[in-house]
Amino acid sequence: MNIFVVINGKRLKQRLVLLLGVIFAVGVIYAERTNITVFQSEETPAAVYKVVTERKVLSLTFDISWGEQRVGPILDILQQKKVQKATFFLSAPWAESHPEIVRRILDAGFEIGSHGYKHANYSRFKDDEIRTQIRTAHAALTKVTGMSPRLIRMPNGDYDQRVLRIAHELGYRTIQWDTDSKDWTNPGTQSIIQSVITGAHPGDIVLLHASDSVKQTHEALPVIIDELRSRGYTFATVTELIQGTEFDANKAQEQTPSTRGFAPVPSET
Repeated sequence: MNIFVVINGKRLKQRLVLLLGVIFAVGVIYAERTNITVFQSEETPAAVYKVVTERKVLSLTFDISWGEQRVGPILDILQQKKVQKATFFLSAPWAESHPEIVRRILDAGFEIGSHGYKHANYSRFKDDEIRTQIRTAHAALTKVTGMSPRLIRMPNGDYDQRVLRIAHELGYRTIQWDTDSKDWTNPGTQSIIQSVITGAHPGDIVLLHASDSVKQTHEALPVIIDELRSRGYTFATVTELIQGTEFDANKAQEQTPSTRGFAPVPSET
């Protein structure tokens, strides 16, 4: 009986050693797979929707693709309210046609990003056409502004992984938004205010427009600015938000198409 117990004890010990070895091997494999996944995600271009921070700072962004009636009042309000930091995404043909307004945006100290050239969904284009659209817009905006934009918001907020990759290859960071004012639907001044105020959060990127298609943004903007300030928010450009040049411990929240999905597509942005 004693011999029997000793033999089984040795076998049990051997089996435990073997089991621990298997567990260790599985752990190593899992860790390696995790490292590979993290590395790939860091190398995969993604669109920025917000910045992770505890500080009450956000970015007001304005898309312009056509018209000249709405942008003036919006710039007036920003200056009257002493908002010195905002980002305007300009459609290149619009910028070429309105250099004096572009100059006013720059003189006010606001940041300018690209809104592409042809106002269409780039995910429907072939790779060469995507490159052509981004490069053509880049050349036009550089000529008008005297500087090279490094941020781009795709027309209609539309993109896929190819668009992100090509934009990245051309030196651009693709910018989306986390709070949509829905001003492009002209839902009413109070509705626009409510959409922004209820959605706003630290590190937020807010989508607004300054094209002539929006009829109520200039009416909602003073209330939005006052209300956000009353809640302790300050304003930054998108670049400042991402780089954290004025705000510590910022982290960009990037999403690929597979994890975020597509943004709603306005008829004119």
